[in-house]
Amino acid sequence: MIIGEIDQDNLYLLLPSKVSLLAGMIQKHEHLPLLDAIKEIYLSKTYKQLEDESTKMWHLGPVALYQNIKANI
Repeated sequence: MIIGEIDQDNLYLLLPSKVSLLAGMIQKHEHLPLLDAIKEIYLSKTYKQLEDESTKMWHLGPVALYQNIKANI
């Protein structure tokens, strides 16, 4: 592994910040309690893809992830 390279073994380090930003966006736009927004993320197809490094979805920002969650309902 090259220092700074994202792989399946260290991807978990990026996920909390992605979930945090996305949960705030869902909470604001859908007027949901934070816990419900977090549950929506973790139960989504998007999160399953996000935690798989090979999809490279970790490159996406919160807006693109939000749109992906809404498209995959």
